[in-house]
Amino acid sequence: MGQQMYLIQILLPLYGNDGVAFPQQEYASVREELTERFGGITTYLRSPAEGSWRESPLLTVHDEIVIYEVMTENLDQGWWREYREGLARRYRQDSLIVRASQIQLL
Repeated sequence: MGQQMYLIQILLPLYGNDGVAFPQQEYASVREELTERFGGITTYLRSPAEGSWRESPLLTVHDEIVIYEVMTENLDQGWWREYREGLARRYRQDSLIVRASQIQLL
């Protein structure tokens, strides 16, 4: 049987609500912070994902995002909640998606 781990995904917007791209240094800082804490990170930058959600029955909002992934043996929910809230402030968002899945390494 493989080792049980958590896969954490952090979804960050490429553009602010004003349509202006965030500086690349912001993404480099997040990458460095997570690499230092978790020892490695996977970044999906070359082909950004696109998120859509319904603001109202007549308006669907689209946002290009970059996804960071880290793996960890322990899920410190308090640390992740604080980190997500800090990222939301840095990226001027009401909220950001940070999600965890339990995985098994093969």
